[in-house]
Amino acid sequence: MTVDILQSGVGPIPGDHYLASSPATVMWGRLPCETDAAVLTVTPGATVTIDTVSHEGILEDQGKDPLSFFARHGVAASDVLSDAVEIAAALSRDTAVDGPHVVTGPIRVEGARVGDLLKITVERLDLRVPYGVISNRHGRGALPGELPRAPGTVSVFAPVLERDGALVGALPVTEGGDPVVTFPLAPFLGTMGVAVAGGDRPHSVPPGSHGGNIDINLLVAGTILYLPVQVEGALAYVGDPHFAQGDGEVALTALEAPLRATLRFDVIARDDALAEFGEITGPLVRTGEYLVPTGLDPDLGAAMRACVRAALSLIEARWGLDEHLAYAYLSAATDFDISQVVDLVCGVHARIREADFAAVPLATAGAGA
Repeated sequence: MTVDILQSGVGPIPGDHYLASSPATVMWGRLPCETDAAVLTVTPGATVTIDTVSHEGILEDQGKDPLSFFARHGVAASDVLSDAVEIAAALSRDTAVDGPHVVTGPIRVEGARVGDLLKITVERLDLRVPYGVISNRHGRGALPGELPRAPGTVSVFAPVLERDGALVGALPVTEGGDPVVTFPLAPFLGTMGVAVAGGDRPHSVPPGSHGGNIDINLLVAGTILYLPVQVEGALAYVGDPHFAQGDGEVALTALEAPLRATLRFDVIARDDALAEFGEITGPLVRTGEYLVPTGLDPDLGAAMRACVRAALSLIEARWGLDEHLAYAYLSAATDFDISQVVDLVCGVHARIREADFAAVPLATAGAGA
């Protein structure tokens, strides 16, 4: 089992449209806003295959030269993505005020209006290279002031290996040793969002009601993200690709590495969205098993409380439970997971099993979004 190098335009491109990452189609460190021009326009129901680029290997503290950075870890020049090389060479950012992430877009979805929900279905995620990087820097992990032990950035190279018929990530026990610690891969996009109103581009790190850097590792192939539309056309974007991440993402980054993502974009009209979910004010995830409301706040405790409120609102609107009964259900049956604690705004998400409500009729018509 091997991972093919998916250079721009090479390999499977199953979407109705293809969007490469290039200096003309990405932003580095900022997210799109209302005044940004779309790099692609699609109709609802269309699928787009998007090449995403990881910031790891192109950042200034790594030399801003992915060919040299990855060569030090034994990667041949032909196995380094040309779009990453081009972006690092052509673009720059203000490290004092901009984030690290490379985001591709924005994509205009025709007919999306303020108050609607943008529905992004993750159809497929393909690894573009057989390696990634996990970094700790800027005192922004879960243990700031304690790790890293020395000044500067710790960037750990993590190859992808085949073990027992599956691809796994690998880490050495000691720096420079043979990779012997392995862990499952579960690729997902850490950043999925819609543009904010106005003319100010948000910083790429903190997530919000627009989505952005939500780092919810449930968003693997086959899942759905719903986002409240904030500007006409939604102006969607993606980035921050991961091969794997544990809840919390405690070192600041997880296994960051580029993905080719095929996504379907649909629009749920506001009235239908209200009937299906009630008032949704932030990211909502749907897996084959769970509905997953979220809570976001710089304070982790406040993010937890916001997530509980969002979960209560969803259950009351969708299934008509009295508030005190919904609260009891959440306490007895719902896991509240820490999405991440390292992105200035902390994230918590709740996993509500839809099967638990199989015998409960929906409170309103309009199900099926």
